[in-house]
Amino acid sequence: MHSPSARGKKPTDATTRQRRFVFLLLDRFTMLSFAGAIEPLRIANRVIGRPAYAWVLAGETGVESTCSNGASFRLDMGLGEVDREDTVLVCGGIDVQEATTRPILNWLRREARRGVAIGGLCTGAYTVAKAGLLDGRRATIHWENQDSFLEEFEEVKLTKSVFVVDGNRMSTAGGTASIDMMLKIIAQDHGEDVANTVADQLIYSAIRTDQDTQRLSIPTRIGVRHPKLSQVIQMMEGNIEDPVSPARLASDVGMSTRQLERLFRRYLNRSPKRYYMELRLAKARNLLMQTDMSVINVALACGFASPSHFSKCYRAHYQTTPYRERGSHGAAAIAVPRLSI
Repeated sequence: MHSPSARGKKPTDATTRQRRFVFLLLDRFTMLSFAGAIEPLRIANRVIGRPAYAWVLAGETGVESTCSNGASFRLDMGLGEVDREDTVLVCGGIDVQEATTRPILNWLRREARRGVAIGGLCTGAYTVAKAGLLDGRRATIHWENQDSFLEEFEEVKLTKSVFVVDGNRMSTAGGTASIDMMLKIIAQDHGEDVANTVADQLIYSAIRTDQDTQRLSIPTRIGVRHPKLSQVIQMMEGNIEDPVSPARLASDVGMSTRQLERLFRRYLNRSPKRYYMELRLAKARNLLMQTDMSVINVALACGFASPSHFSKCYRAHYQTTPYRERGSHGAAAIAVPRLSI
């Protein structure tokens, strides 16, 4: 395959030198986000006609790492020193808190002090933030982990973008978002023509930017295209800790409370109050599963005035109590992975 010209770019160090990525594979990392990062590099080398990119696999043991689907990868290195020009990408997956060990945090901090560029793929952003390397920076993480991330890392400017590049810190939302970020990097290094050719090889027809959000639009998610319904749901999702009354929601979109009730019954087969409660309980479940917050603090973060009311509502919806949910998480996490896709 011949190499297309790099549109609008003259040969520079970036277009002639080899750039190396160090993929730090955490225990039970997500294969999709890892593959989405490494495959564009492999294809870029074919398109350019030389090994413009190189990569190594690293891990705490230095021997082998297993991803969430059970496949294992032989590692090239342990937690040794990398070149200052390298880019370290932390590949996260399920139960990332458990996989984020002290040796890994110390290694990331040491390499950051040496000026190494560091990023997190999928839940890998949690590990980078835990090392204190995203304080004051913009970042993103998989939408399922956003609530717990916001509670734990107040100094990080969390966004809902598909990916974020803030200086020498990077993060992706998981899934195919790694492809988008790597295409951006390839375009910066070798021009848009090269990046577009790589995308074509991947049959990737819609390249997203850091301005794109990771979740489907509300109408797409609920399967209904009704502007006022979408507007109300957006207000609900933005006011979990301090719930807004149905009367206020209706008023804000120019409807009566009765009209709002009929709207929800018609399209979602539930009342606005029930739908709102389900949103709050879903966030509560995420916080219980992904953080060490006390049950009372989870209740308050999800708009419940008392732990007893929270427990009653939670049990009615999930057929278990918040305390039992947290206690069973260790066993359930192995059988039913919950963090990331």
